[in-house]
Amino acid sequence: MNKEAWYVNISGIVFFLAIVIGTLMMTYYAAGRTTSTNDFYAAGNRLNGLQNGLAISGDYISAASFLGIAGSIAVYGFDGFFYSIGFLASYVIVQYLIAEPLHNLGRYTMADAVAVRFRERRLRGLIALNNLMITVFYMIAQLVGAGWLVHLLFGLETSWAIVLVGGLMTVYVTFGGMLATSWVQIVKSILLVSSTLMISLIVMSRFDWDLLGLFASMEHGTPLKEQFLKPGNMFDHPLDMISFNMALVLGTAGLPHIIARFYTVRDPRAVRLSVKTATVTISIFYVMTIFLGFGAAAFVDWSALSERVELAIPLLASALGGEFLMAFVSAVAFATILAVISGLVLTASSAFAHDVYSSIFRSGQASEAQQMKVAKLSAIVVGAASIVLALGAQKLNVAFLVSFAFAVAASANLPVLLFTLFWRGFNAFGAMASITCGLVSSLALIAIGPNVMDPVTGWIRAEAIFPLKHPGIVSIPIGFAGGILGTLLARRTSSRGQFEIMQTIAHVAPDEIRTREAG
Repeated sequence: MNKEAWYVNISGIVFFLAIVIGTLMMTYYAAGRTTSTNDFYAAGNRLNGLQNGLAISGDYISAASFLGIAGSIAVYGFDGFFYSIGFLASYVIVQYLIAEPLHNLGRYTMADAVAVRFRERRLRGLIALNNLMITVFYMIAQLVGAGWLVHLLFGLETSWAIVLVGGLMTVYVTFGGMLATSWVQIVKSILLVSSTLMISLIVMSRFDWDLLGLFASMEHGTPLKEQFLKPGNMFDHPLDMISFNMALVLGTAGLPHIIARFYTVRDPRAVRLSVKTATVTISIFYVMTIFLGFGAAAFVDWSALSERVELAIPLLASALGGEFLMAFVSAVAFATILAVISGLVLTASSAFAHDVYSSIFRSGQASEAQQMKVAKLSAIVVGAASIVLALGAQKLNVAFLVSFAFAVAASANLPVLLFTLFWRGFNAFGAMASITCGLVSSLALIAIGPNVMDPVTGWIRAEAIFPLKHPGIVSIPIGFAGGILGTLLARRTSSRGQFEIMQTIAHVAPDEIRTREAG
């Protein structure tokens, strides 16, 4: 091993060990305070709004954001920035439509909130199945990103890196529950924003703090030339671009691991502060993706970027600050992946242990000890299954996998949430129809689209039947249409649920309800 390679490995090992040891210490601390299902699923509702907001941003800014977006901007220019716009704009819907009502309605999962209106076991089972599907796709993306990241820094085989990260995330969730996951996400959020700000400042300093000069350089310093700052580089069809943005903007409100974060605080005021804090933190990060992407386009070899766009930021850090800075940024990316995956494993575990086992199989009669045992076992099973699936998906683009998870969330979860909260005539059959139509159409369109079917690079070597890479423009309307048609077809035979009671709980703070009852 030459001196330079040894230096890279020593730097990386120090930073990675610091991340691993620090997060394990948090888990050890949290394990002693995780004694009930409320502790395991919702951190005992002990987080304040600022803490939860940072945890939300840590949960939301995934490997696709930190690794994939900068690379997409560097390679595709204007089109790559659609990721940042979509991820950021989505929080408008979260803030104004669902955050506070879901907090007031639910305990641990999205299904809890819907169950206040519809006490239908089949509906809860469908929601749990759909949310398991979303979290698994999301987890595969994070694990694939982790594999390539560790491979870049240490030369370790991506398969072993995936197993390593998957094992760590399972330990965090199994022993520390939501409290450990939240603290990992908070630390990750602070490290992420700090490191990206530092790199952005270094990029600007290389252009003498001339923002217009930075933009102008992109017209000459990349193979795309003037086209770099214009749309049409990443999407073959305008409808694909619209479809992509629909999924990103509408999908966040239906992501189960984001919804679960609304239950970790005590009151609606803390929920509002959580979303505001998350929005500010996320905004700062996504604005900086412009500088990260442009910097990568300017200072990183184009062939290296186009071969693996997910490695743009580590490669940029190496070009700007050498191996030491690359090791630090890679360690932050590693923390990013650990934080997001931990939240996903916990969400998947909650979907099975709370929604399926406790609420369906045991009719809500399972003891605390039984629920905790099943929750931890399900975390282990979900972690193992995700590792196996990620090992078979190592060549897939992580940004695509995440955008697909957003499409399923927007197509299957969002219609049910909005109809449940705001449509008096909505019924249980309509809810089941909406989820089924949204989920099935998303999966089917991806299966027959160019991401899977391609004569040269596809899993299925044939011409795609569905022309668009992103199914949202079709699957999202199908999800809403399924809810409407299902409701109308079963108007006389399916319960509309307790709409008035649900509305009261959803839009009036619980403390105020208790005050009224006492009066």
